[in-house]
Amino acid sequence: MKKHILFSAITLFVVGLQAQNKFKVTPDEARNGSYTISPTLPKDGMVKAGTVLTLKATPATGYIFDSGYYSLPEQWGAMFYEQSTPEFKVKVDKDMNVGACFIPKKAETNLKVVQDIVYAKPGVKPLKYDVYSPKSKQNLPCIVIIHGGGWSSNTESVMRGLARELANSGRYVVFNIDYRWIDKLDGDSTPTQLHQIIEDVYGALLHISENAAKYGGDSSKLLLTGDSAGGHLSASAANFVERIGDRGFGKTQGVYEFMPTYMPKGKTVAQVRNELAKAIKAAAPSYGVFRPEMLTHRFKGYPYLNEIAPINSIPEASKREVPQLLFRGSEDELIKDEEVKAYERALSKAGQRVEYIQVGGANHAFFDWKPDTKTQATFNKYGKYHAHEMLLFFDSVLEDLNKTENTN
Repeated sequence: MKKHILFSAITLFVVGLQAQNKFKVTPDEARNGSYTISPTLPKDGMVKAGTVLTLKATPATGYIFDSGYYSLPEQWGAMFYEQSTPEFKVKVDKDMNVGACFIPKKAETNLKVVQDIVYAKPGVKPLKYDVYSPKSKQNLPCIVIIHGGGWSSNTESVMRGLARELANSGRYVVFNIDYRWIDKLDGDSTPTQLHQIIEDVYGALLHISENAAKYGGDSSKLLLTGDSAGGHLSASAANFVERIGDRGFGKTQGVYEFMPTYMPKGKTVAQVRNELAKAIKAAAPSYGVFRPEMLTHRFKGYPYLNEIAPINSIPEASKREVPQLLFRGSEDELIKDEEVKAYERALSKAGQRVEYIQVGGANHAFFDWKPDTKTQATFNKYGKYHAHEMLLFFDSVLEDLNKTENTN
């Protein structure tokens, strides 16, 4: 009897170990195309840990490949880890979903898309951006998009729907940038601080300025936008230009300067500071965090919240104009109306042109684009229309500048 019990216990232990060494892989239903998985998944989806799956995606007629992915459940919902090639590999080390996403061919027919341009590598993760250029166009103003994700998740890919929509206007070249995540989330031994992420954004802007002409862009006309954490970062980059410098951030009492992650060769910090101050023409931060009180909820132990809150460093319009268009969904539970209104009032007080659009019925992150149907439906319902509102705002800013230049 004792031997039987012992044998049963050992058997259960072995079965448990085997189960722990396997993970469930769930293939998502493909729409407007198909994909294959090799080796073929077992019926129960349980795959041995460490197995490398090869997925190959094929679009249906009239569609093109958008991305391949695996996804994991995380704080802000499903986190998609995407690949830009139709044949890609996934290593199984967790329970996960896998799949492929396809879009209508017309979405990129008139665009030249260049992906994964590395602008800096301050740590483990190479920092990249993608470019969406209207074909056969030159000297277009440049829109720079900064993605959201709580400063701790997502990449530039989450903004590609907005990038395509803006670039398909034919009036702008669109640069869609990535940056470091906070703390050690990128695998760095030293934690990344919030002010360093702002330095990444400035580094991206300088690299874009240096290379914009290659993609049909005019580097003297930069317009910034971003959503959520990217809303904070786009407002920060627009407001903090005068604090670009090499004296360090918080190393000396009262000195809080941003040293860009990328610096063009042969240029001084003073030169790039002056160039960006002239080049940044406007910003459109969407459902962002602007006040130190709100930043406290996310960065409780960070000592420089006042120094990285956009509301505290708005330039006087008499010294530098930076018109701003603010978006927020009326049902947004993360960013309250007063957060945006307080920033709106501060901009007005500084003499800056400001417009605030409340998007009726929308919640947070309506400018995002992911492979799932819910995110895409939200973008199609709210993001597309308000992308065109953004375009009209940027158009009007540039028209006003042209009138002023012609008058002078």
